[in-house]
Amino acid sequence: MMLARSPLSQGTTQNHFISETNTGRTARNQVVDRLKVVSLCCCASMAASSEVTVEGIVFPPVMARPPGSALTHFLAGGGVRGIEAEGNFVKLAAIGVYLEDAAVPALAGKWAGKSADELASDPAFFRDVYTGEFEKFTMLTFIWAKTVAAEEFAGKVTEGRVAYLKAAGAYTDAEAAAVEEFKAAFKGLSLAPGASVLFTHSPAGVLTVAFSDDSSVPGAGVAAIENKALCEAVLDAILGERSVSPATKQSIAARMPEILKGGA
Repeated sequence: MMLARSPLSQGTTQNHFISETNTGRTARNQVVDRLKVVSLCCCASMAASSEVTVEGIVFPPVMARPPGSALTHFLAGGGVRGIEAEGNFVKLAAIGVYLEDAAVPALAGKWAGKSADELASDPAFFRDVYTGEFEKFTMLTFIWAKTVAAEEFAGKVTEGRVAYLKAAGAYTDAEAAAVEEFKAAFKGLSLAPGASVLFTHSPAGVLTVAFSDDSSVPGAGVAAIENKALCEAVLDAILGERSVSPATKQSIAARMPEILKGGA
């Protein structure tokens, strides 16, 4: 930056220049310090995280650049999603939930030092996860022996999410339009055993939807739905108080105490 100086004001201007430089250094130092914290937390989360196997589906400890994201995510936990049918528990899908590395410092201030049992029993912890200002990535891989119509799957998901949003007083025309956009992403598709549905949840409220014929992760999504309420509601279905996969919540609660040590 160039500063014009006259001989009469040289000393004053020089002091002003030094002040600006010091301010600039302070701002840069703050940014560097924050990057150091995130970097340390990133290393800690990667070190503490490990792969999880759910019904033969292996979720790796780190997921780089899921659809709609340029960031790296660590595996928070995974579990099975099933339903009770005629007295039997039918396993439908394996679920893996990943969090952006920035989740560690974001959650550690409040939750580091808590035991697995304390986290598992506190709805506020899971709420902080699915509403936190960091990216989340959810992967559902179908393990049921039958092929499912994707539109039927989307209908079941949105039915529950619409009811949830209406109960919360958060269902408006914008959410109704987002739900239709969500359904459209599944139109004409089928979900065979081993196929995956992937959701990337941005803190800005963009829900990226992607599909895979196996447990691999594509580079791009088929839809990016801009609606924060729906974006959070989809993950609430897994992590909320009426979870479709209590096993996933238990897994996250068991793993996060060690992971959060890096952000304390």
